[in-house]
Amino acid sequence: MTTSASKFFRRAGITAVAAALLAGVAPGVAAADNGRDRPDLRAMVQEIAASGFAGAQLRVHDARGDWTGSAGVRELGSAAKPPTNGRFRIGSNTKTFVSTVVLQLVGEGKIGLDAPVAGYLPEFGLDRRITVRMLLQHTSGLFDYTGAMLPDGTIVPGIPLTGKEFLDNRYHTYRPEELVRFGLSKPPLFAPGTDWTYTNINYVLAGLVIEKVAGRPYGDEIQRRILRPLGLRDTVVPGTWPGIPGPHAHGYYRYEEKPGQWKTVDITNQNPSWASSAGELISTTKDLHTFFSALLGGKLLPAPLLAEMRKPHPKGGYGLGVYVQEASCGTVLKGMGGFHGYGTVMASTPDGSRTYELSMTYGDSAADLGQAYFKADQLLTDKVLCGK
Repeated sequence: MTTSASKFFRRAGITAVAAALLAGVAPGVAAADNGRDRPDLRAMVQEIAASGFAGAQLRVHDARGDWTGSAGVRELGSAAKPPTNGRFRIGSNTKTFVSTVVLQLVGEGKIGLDAPVAGYLPEFGLDRRITVRMLLQHTSGLFDYTGAMLPDGTIVPGIPLTGKEFLDNRYHTYRPEELVRFGLSKPPLFAPGTDWTYTNINYVLAGLVIEKVAGRPYGDEIQRRILRPLGLRDTVVPGTWPGIPGPHAHGYYRYEEKPGQWKTVDITNQNPSWASSAGELISTTKDLHTFFSALLGGKLLPAPLLAEMRKPHPKGGYGLGVYVQEASCGTVLKGMGGFHGYGTVMASTPDGSRTYELSMTYGDSAADLGQAYFKADQLLTDKVLCGK
């Protein structure tokens, strides 16, 4: 795995170590479902699937219109391709939804962006220097309940998210408060506001702030403020429910059962409560396109707060719930995430004229899928967003 890839998987907090997401693929043939033949896009989704993934779904919007296609297989051992309208676990793209709701509440005067989080959640005894903005931008310094790498390279484990221990534990229910208290039981990584590191605990706390201020679970607020107004009927906040409703491709987890002996397990069904408001949502490429386009188009946030969201931290390139990256054609905006068995990217130019949403499912390949994930993202950034 490249340095940049391994850093992302540590930051994304999908597991304590990147290996929990790295399971692999089978090749397949791309297929478009909208009647527009785009050989260039068919070739790209085929290349992505063949790089080590079981399957891939791709949705593109550009000057030539909208296109959807898929490649690889829906399930190992089957010839059926992934559904182009299939649901999947979106991982840390959940954070963009949560940040949007927090910023809506900021706009309504119910939350202070630079107010101490302790004022909303006094029960945790948080350092009063930690602000709501620090949660959204990952500058709180709090230790992540999924584990962390210390400055000297030491890996401190979190809750079990790798290997057989994870598999035996994958239907366990975690309460958000339990996850927060686990993280708070460890020393902070740095003083609030003095550095940047991607940690899920920040967005579990953000979800609890929403609940405290709104008087209802964060998922209900996402439904009320985003999903229903935009008609996102295929986006689900699963809570503790382990399944994926409707058409979907299967995700797999490959792990070393014994030294030199690798095993692949269908991990499609799992209790996502360990991710909570940091990564539990299920969606489709169509819903993600509708959401991200509405967000960047100013339909969900007033201009000043959207501008705050799009200001990147100099170290992480992360705004308030979105990545703000510099590509060869200028600034691009992204949501990136992964979950056991699944990897997702949603990306757009600032004006929304070019977008793509990509879902990848892991299978039984031994390929370095951290590297393959970033190679797929770079390919689509260059070809779709930058038009090379």
